[in-house]
Amino acid sequence: MRIVRFFLEGRSGYGMLEGEKIFPLWDTPYIGLSQTGEVLTLSDVTLLAPCEPTKIIALGLNYRDHAAEFGREVPDEPLIFMKPSTSVIGPGADIVYPKMSRRVDYEAELAVVMGKTARHAPEDRAFDYVLGYTAFNDVTARDLQKKDGQFTRAKGFDTFAPMGPWIETDLPDPDNLTVEAYLNGERRQHSNTKNMVFGVAQLISFLSRVMTLLPGDVIATGTPSGIGPMRVGDDIEIRVEGIGALRNRLVAEEGI
Repeated sequence: MRIVRFFLEGRSGYGMLEGEKIFPLWDTPYIGLSQTGEVLTLSDVTLLAPCEPTKIIALGLNYRDHAAEFGREVPDEPLIFMKPSTSVIGPGADIVYPKMSRRVDYEAELAVVMGKTARHAPEDRAFDYVLGYTAFNDVTARDLQKKDGQFTRAKGFDTFAPMGPWIETDLPDPDNLTVEAYLNGERRQHSNTKNMVFGVAQLISFLSRVMTLLPGDVIATGTPSGIGPMRVGDDIEIRVEGIGALRNRLVAEEGI
């Protein structure tokens, strides 16, 4: 099942997507999937980011090939950082290239969307807390990351967390999915989540021992090798097997 969040004629809401039809829900999908009875057409709405997280917890060096790319050892425990909720944008929205940066990179990722409150979730029950999965671009001001020595500014700009196009609830094995990035139609990243150092269940269990995970919160599970810079005017597409394609365009910051 695919769950979307949409905007149409001054209102936003959640719905179930079947083919080109959207069946709006009365409430959020964390409460239930009761439909209003209305039927919308996908082409008539604007898709928004498929959830509204209170926080995005992201992973550094969680792919063996990415760690090797940077000449780093894989971590003994998940290396976590956070992106603010204000960095979230949806499919088709523009990524803004901040004037204070000289290099902005794409990072293709699988993201986990929480469906229930999780605190001290046991690993063998971790998937009970998951609503589904979506594609994620962990946009990064690489020069500022190197300058600062930590991730908050480099990862936290407005528009630096594109996600979508929807939440897929029925992935049989999130630890065995192809993850790719295409820059202006050219493939730049290609790997599989089986190359992750820490799998999805491990991450949920670990993170829930650090902080309470709330419905709608997002875990961005890390990126494989092949990251690289984008330029103003570039189109970036993140593809995750079983989910679909997340497309965004890079534009210059204005009015500053």
